[in-house]
Amino acid sequence: MAVAVYPRNLAEALRILEIQSPLVLAGGTDLMVKRAGTYPDECPVMYIGNLPELRQISRQGEELRVGAACTFTELLASPLLPDYLRVPLAQIASPAIRNAATIGGNLCNASPAADALPMLYALDAHFILVSAAGECRMPVRDFFLGPGKTMLAAGQLLAEIRIPIREGWRCIYRKVGMRRANSLSKLSFYALSDCAGGRLQDIRIAFGAVAPTVVRSREAEMKILSGLPVEEIILMYNGLIKPIDDARSSSRYRREACIRLLKQYLQS
Repeated sequence: MAVAVYPRNLAEALRILEIQSPLVLAGGTDLMVKRAGTYPDECPVMYIGNLPELRQISRQGEELRVGAACTFTELLASPLLPDYLRVPLAQIASPAIRNAATIGGNLCNASPAADALPMLYALDAHFILVSAAGECRMPVRDFFLGPGKTMLAAGQLLAEIRIPIREGWRCIYRKVGMRRANSLSKLSFYALSDCAGGRLQDIRIAFGAVAPTVVRSREAEMKILSGLPVEEIILMYNGLIKPIDDARSSSRYRREACIRLLKQYLQS
């Protein structure tokens, strides 16, 4: 039988993490599925879902700061979130799962199909990682190494997600799955555009579930801003997308769906 540990604050959680190396539990919607047959029963479990330091949502200047233990329901209820953040979050799983699932758990699970990831890549988010030795700030693109693999070191916790906020962003989000909600993505497409003054000033495009990590290319985005023809842009992304065959879809379907979504967006 596993031993459950309930730290009273973040400092205590970090001390426990350093000494015991427990499994970390917040919402549990991923861990409970993965635990059977994966982790030894005697491995201690540390619950961090109630730590106040990890449950804050605030805005500091042009940066939104989100505690890793905030649930998706809490995020969607916050008046601080702009609409371009709400759109993908509202399509994650079901209301019951959103009530329990935390954004930090969704990210540390490191699934290529995680619905929050393309948005965070497109917005150049940063993660605050903490340990008993201190904290560090890491760009989202450096945190993920591949399916189920992150840069989170022994003794570290993901404490906060920091997201740059800009007025005027317009977003398009498409999640392709077996049904609209409560299903894993076959692929996802998230795009932001800033058309201040009637002219395209900036663009961000990210694909989820079609490569080991999120597909985003600043080089391709700059080519779009420079007016490179659509067909040449599509060729660039076609080389970046590396889907696989699995139980949810085929690599061919994923690639073709991505290219169609991209072409439709660029021609709109």
